[in-house]
Amino acid sequence: MSSTKRQQTMAKRNRERAVEEKRTLKRLKKQAAKAEKAAGGPMADGPMADEPMADEPMADEPMADEPMAAEPTEAEPNVE
Repeated sequence: MSSTKRQQTMAKRNRERAVEEKRTLKRLKKQAAKAEKAAGGPMADGPMADEPMADEPMADEPMADEPMAAEPTEAEPNVE
């Protein structure tokens, strides 16, 4: 048997931290849903807060009245 301790890798630490954060977020989400249901709020039997509504745009989709990001085209070379 080896009596020396092996150093824990950063990858393992990152994985463990990610799992712990995920568990914490899940626990907080459940507590919020339970409190909302106990208060008789609108979320008691409606869609989840994290799920986007059908008429709401996703975060990465531009709004209808929002201009598109201008990208340089081949006609306009970006020369400095």
